[in-house]
Amino acid sequence: MKKILLFVFIFFIGISVFAQDNSDEGNGLASSVKYIAAALAVGISCIAGGIAVGKIGAAAMGAMSENPDLFGKALPYAGLAEGICLWGFLVALLILFL
Repeated sequence: MKKILLFVFIFFIGISVFAQDNSDEGNGLASSVKYIAAALAVGISCIAGGIAVGKIGAAAMGAMSENPDLFGKALPYAGLAEGICLWGFLVALLILFL
């Protein structure tokens, strides 16, 4: 799995290096790579956030079944895990507009 991810990473870096778009219109390979990178940023971060929230939620429910006072302490951790999705979205916006 690590070899596949490394190959994909090197592939997109190679495309972005060799696909410098000098036209004013913004059409071409460089702009399409920009959209793919933004989609990957949002998609991977949302999948990772969902996995994190699922694991944190299961652990928090287990802890609250033993001690109901732990609800206030477990809630911020779920919010931090959801923040992963927000950061992915912000990175995608930066990729698209900068």
